[in-house]
Amino acid sequence: MRILIADDEPVSRRMLQGLLRKWGYEVLSAEDGNAAWEQLNSTDAPRLALLDWMMPGRNGVDVCRELRTHRPDPYTYILLLTAKDAKESVVEGLESGADDYLTKPFHPQELKARLRVGIRLLELEDNLVQAREAMRFKATHDALTGVWNRGFILDMLDREVNRSRRESTALGILMGDLDHFKSVNDTYGHLAGDSVLLEATRRMQACVRSYDAVGRYGGEEFLVILPGCDAAAIADKAEQLRTAICQQPIETPSGPLLVTMSLGGVAAANWPDKKPNQILQMADAALYRAKEEGRNRTVMASEAEHEEAHHPPLELSSHAPKEK
Repeated sequence: MRILIADDEPVSRRMLQGLLRKWGYEVLSAEDGNAAWEQLNSTDAPRLALLDWMMPGRNGVDVCRELRTHRPDPYTYILLLTAKDAKESVVEGLESGADDYLTKPFHPQELKARLRVGIRLLELEDNLVQAREAMRFKATHDALTGVWNRGFILDMLDREVNRSRRESTALGILMGDLDHFKSVNDTYGHLAGDSVLLEATRRMQACVRSYDAVGRYGGEEFLVILPGCDAAAIADKAEQLRTAICQQPIETPSGPLLVTMSLGGVAAANWPDKKPNQILQMADAALYRAKEEGRNRTVMASEAEHEEAHHPPLELSSHAPKEK
């Protein structure tokens, strides 16, 4: 465990360094509050700090306040060392953000015990952060493929459409669907189907940029959001995705399977009157046209899809879902 000592007295600083190194700590040192703040505000800052209260420049209390205000995460456990023992001084130190204090002169074993308390609290903090991040991941990501889930990718679509309109920038939307996926599950089993979904997702993610978004819209259907892409760039990206899926068989527990994907695309800037849900409907309609025209192809939304999104057929709800 790395620990910072901040003390303007060289003798006291060397004594602490010797003790802490003997106890197995990796020790960093600072001779005043300004140097301590620089180290604690760095990207690789230590998580434990022993700060002398009275130092030139920033004192220990000043460093505590600034650290809690400007660098709340990851948490740093701070132990103040002070010659002050008045209750109001103790309260001031703790209210500044210090976690504990020791009054000089102190017994080394008491310091050792208090540092152990700090380490336990840091471990608890890290466990809570990991649990929080795991819950956040589960709330926003698809459990099987690890890409964005339906709820999050739709929220992202709303944000990106509104942002592209506000900033007058291009935006591409692709709806992709694995062809005849139901027959994969029916013929080879769901383990094979899961393998297909995992590898198809991996291939799609390898084709997109770091700031593009891939989400599992549902079943074998995926939504891809491409900021800054016009119609030509969207069509090119769709072909890259389609080729990546079909260029070689996917290994499954039942053996290699050749899989293809159909895609429907929309350049949002070409339809400035459309709301996010209508753009999504246009992409879906273009995808269905790709299916009807033979699958394993890309279709960009045209006026026909625009009309369908603007005036959806009244009888659509009474029909069975189209075969994909």
